[in-house]
This record gives sequence, structure tokens and C-alpha cells, in this order.
Amino acid sequence: MAETFAYKVRDRQGKLVSGTVEADSQSAVALRLRELGYAPLTIEAVKAGAAKRELHLPGRNRIKLKDVAVFSRQFATMINSGLSLLRALSILGDQTENPKLAEIVRLVRTDVEKGTSLSEAMRKHPKAFSNLYVAMVKAGEIGGFLDQVLVRLADTIEKEVELRGKIKSAMTYPVAVFGMVIMILSAMLLFVVPMFQSLYSTLGGTLPLPTRVLVGMSDIFKKFWWLVLGGAIGTGFALRRWKATPKGRYALDVMKLKMPVFGSLFQKTALSRFSRTLSTLLKSGVPILQGLDIVADTVGNGVVAKAVKDVQEAVRHGESLSKPLEAHPVFPPMVVQMMAVGEETGALDTMLSKIADFYDAEVSAAVDSLTSLIEPLLIAVMGGAVGGMVVSLYLPMFNIIKLIQ
Repeated sequence: MAETFAYKVRDRQGKLVSGTVEADSQSAVALRLRELGYAPLTIEAVKAGAAKRELHLPGRNRIKLKDVAVFSRQFATMINSGLSLLRALSILGDQTENPKLAEIVRLVRTDVEKGTSLSEAMRKHPKAFSNLYVAMVKAGEIGGFLDQVLVRLADTIEKEVELRGKIKSAMTYPVAVFGMVIMILSAMLLFVVPMFQSLYSTLGGTLPLPTRVLVGMSDIFKKFWWLVLGGAIGTGFALRRWKATPKGRYALDVMKLKMPVFGSLFQKTALSRFSRTLSTLLKSGVPILQGLDIVADTVGNGVVAKAVKDVQEAVRHGESLSKPLEAHPVFPPMVVQMMAVGEETGALDTMLSKIADFYDAEVSAAVDSLTSLIEPLLIAVMGGAVGGMVVSLYLPMFNIIKLIQ
């Protein structure tokens, strides 16, 4: 039965290298390390409990896309430099900074050493290597251009990271301001309005309607704050459960595309991801039907995924790729026409790459314009909400001043 061994070795340059590896015995580990050109210093068996504790430390199990992109680029460089697959995986298992990804790379290396193909070894770790990644690696293995495929994967993942960063930057400010408005209104309802309420109760008389509404809201919020908080948490939980269902996810994606300000941004993002992913798959030699299947799973929008599934079915029956897209409004005529030209000229992958570049630029411009547009709108909303409460609180005072005059 294979055990986990921790080792310390020196490489050919005399640098100290450490790591872990699975093997049947210490002698097998020593033999393997010498074959890789290392000089073993210490080899010790790792207890199963200690290995598990190291593997499941909080925050260490998350693998970011950026980590996978760096791994892919380094892997491509090593393969292109003439290093064997096992040697490259061994080095990457030692030098990868993310501990969870490093552990996965070591497991992949062990499987490859036992005779499993690289793509099948990676398929066992979906948290690190997606269906897109595995399919492209498989195509690179079959075609003999694994290094080129890994470079394309690194480029694609880096573009995806950049795209996500732009979307995140566009959403961060509105969410932060909305949270601030909720906090300010809650504080006023809990602390400020009751002070004015006690003052007006001593004066007697009938309060103006806006003030009465505000006082009523404050009373409800003070007495039933736990119910309001529980309702908000319950609603959020219910929405998350609903979003997790296929029907809820699709309905949410439809709503995203119909949003007045962010709808076009979500559409352009989905089109960029669709074009970039399909272009990368076709360039890597993945069959069109398999490529469309992967794109439908990775595009990130149910409406676009449904359109891709329809296209896949049409292509399976002998139709062109671009023709079925005309029936789906989410694909603008420009995209359909450019894909048709790409099919006619035999350069569909290049045309899809140009479409992706175009929508990446569109997303960048949309984020910049949204940032400049949303800032004054949110300030106006926050000012209107807080100002409306302040005016409602001071309306009785204005009436008292009029009576005194």
C-alpha cells in the first residue's frame, strides 16, 4: 500500500528542495528522486492524520484561476524546453505556491507515473482543472502540441481573470453604497426618530402624514427588529436555494440580461466568454460538438447556454454553426455574421478570437462608463433617502414656527 513520504533533496545546482510524494517504500522514493537528478538528504514517512490536517487547513483549499494560469504557463515552458512530463510535474509540485494545487500536481504526477494519461489524471481534480482544461489537454496529448495548448489555456484563463476583475470592480461600488444606505437608515430608525418622537409627544397635536409614517416605521423596526433581520436572512437563504436550482438559475440569468443598467454588461461578458472559449477549443483541435458541449457548461449564463445547446443539436443534424444563432436575440447580428464569414473562409477560430477581443474592449468601456454614471446616481439615491427622512422629521417644527409667526 502506498504511503506519503516527506523528502529533502539537493538539485544539480545545490539548491535545497523539499516536498511530499506517494510511494510504496523509502527506497522507492530515493530511487525516483535520483532518477530525477536529485541528491536525497532525508526521506520520512508522513502520518496520515498529519497529512490530512495539513491538507484541510482553513483557506488553504481554495485554488484561484490565477494560480492555474501560472501553473499552465510554467508547465508549457518546461515541456517546450525538452523536460519530460514526469520531471516537469515533479518540479511544479515542489515550486507551486498554492499548497492545495501543489498537492494536486503531485497526485497527477503519481497517476501519470502509473501509466494514466495526463488528461485523465487531471480529470480526477475538477476543483483545479475544469472540463475545458481537461478537453484541451487531451487534444494536445493526441495532437502532440501539449505546450501550445498549455500556453493557450494560460492566455484564456488570464483573460477570464481580467474579465472577472472588471465585473467585480463595476459591482463593488454600488454594493458598498447600498450597504451604507441600509446602515444609515437603520440607525436613524432605531436611534434618531425615537428622540424626535418623544419630543413631539410632549407638544401634542397631530403630526404631518410623512412624520407619522416615519414614526410608525420606527416603532415596527424597534419592536420587531428580530423579525425584520430574520426575514432578510431567510429571504437571502431562500434566494440562494432557488438560485441553485436549474429553473431558478435560468430565471436569474434572464433577469440579469433585462436589467436596465447592467444588462448589456452581462450580455457582453457572456458573449466574450463564449467566443474566447470556443475559439480556444477549436484552435486546440477539440471536435466542434464536444467543444459546444464544454462551452455550454462554462459560459456562465443560462440563456447563452441554451442557445449553444440548440446550435449543437443543429450542427449534429448537418446545419451550419451560425444559422441557428439567428433565432436567439442574445446573439447580436454582428456576431452571427462574423461567425458565418468565419465558417465560409475556414477561419472560424480566428473570427471568434476577434469577437472575443471586441467584447473584452466593450466590457472595459462599459465598466468605465458605468462607474462614472452610477456614482452620481447612487449619491442622489442616498441623499434622497436620508434627506427624505430628515425632512419628515423636521416638518412638525416648520409648522410650529409658522404658528409662532
